[in-house]
Amino acid sequence: MASLKGLRKGVDGVDRRILGLLNRRMKYVAGIAKVKKAAGIPVYAPEREDMHLRALASANRGPIKADAMRAIYREIFSASRAAEQGLTIAYLGPEGTFTHLAALRRFGSQSGYLPCRSVGDVFAEVDRGRADYGVVPIENSTEGVVNHTLDMFTDSDLKICAEELMPIHHVLMAKGGTMASIKVVYTHSNVLGQCRNWLEDNLRNARTVAAPSTSEAAKMAGGQPGAAAIGTELAARLYGMKVLARDIEDMSGNFTRFLVIGRQWSPRTGRDKTSVMFSIKDRVGALYDMLVPFKRNRINLASIESRPSRKKAWDYYFFIDCLGHADDPKVSKALKDLEKVCVFVKLLGSYPAAEPLSR
Repeated sequence: MASLKGLRKGVDGVDRRILGLLNRRMKYVAGIAKVKKAAGIPVYAPEREDMHLRALASANRGPIKADAMRAIYREIFSASRAAEQGLTIAYLGPEGTFTHLAALRRFGSQSGYLPCRSVGDVFAEVDRGRADYGVVPIENSTEGVVNHTLDMFTDSDLKICAEELMPIHHVLMAKGGTMASIKVVYTHSNVLGQCRNWLEDNLRNARTVAAPSTSEAAKMAGGQPGAAAIGTELAARLYGMKVLARDIEDMSGNFTRFLVIGRQWSPRTGRDKTSVMFSIKDRVGALYDMLVPFKRNRINLASIESRPSRKKAWDYYFFIDCLGHADDPKVSKALKDLEKVCVFVKLLGSYPAAEPLSR
């Protein structure tokens, strides 16, 4: 016990020093806030935060794990931004969805949050200035791209200023009862695709009903005996549900990529990604010609997707993600060459590339 008391005394002393350093840090933040306000610089600087986290990760010698270190500093950043100027973040809601979790992961608990009913509403809230930034899903490693998010960039002038990768873990929740009592499962269609095999193995006789979101699924199941929902553990806590099973996704390496949308560009960090939308000319070899500028300039393409233009039959828009920033000489040259072989090219944003997640 004497040893335990001594160790706890040591921890208490370290915590007091940490608190003193945090308050000292906030004084520097106050000075930064004045400089930013005078220069008209936005409060949120994703490129600065990401570069700072990478530097801290490189300096970290443990035993604290990198993910835990990032989570701690995200909250410190959140408190710092709140001291400068409170931010409002729109996200695809309601509370308890995976997009809500991604927004909290990126902006921390000290930001204000505005749940929206659709991806289009998220864009509208940011565009009208009622929210400073928005968080929307763009692709899942199991189910693929979120088409509606891509479609929104067709007419929007908002920019992609950051991205967030998040591991996705699903839980089966119910108001009460056991697995044997479940007759119906409410879930979002994308989530159903990620848990289909588990449901077949464990709840073969239960029927599935589509819900607008994982949180809505929890609400729907909460008012029905013999009903369950698939969603986040946060949703289970928010809506007073009992978790019957955890990690029910079929693939252990299940991740979703989210985009942070705003009204300003993100400067270079040295580890960036650029998203571009374009339309090609209707002629033989047009798609090949589109790829040549990237190959010639040795630019790696991370993804390519196509969507109907909705203006003319068999007319398509293409979306690509490439590694590098639009201000990098090679990327800039590739984009200029791309304009020569396309009907139009629209730069959606250059932003810090998210830290890769291990599978």
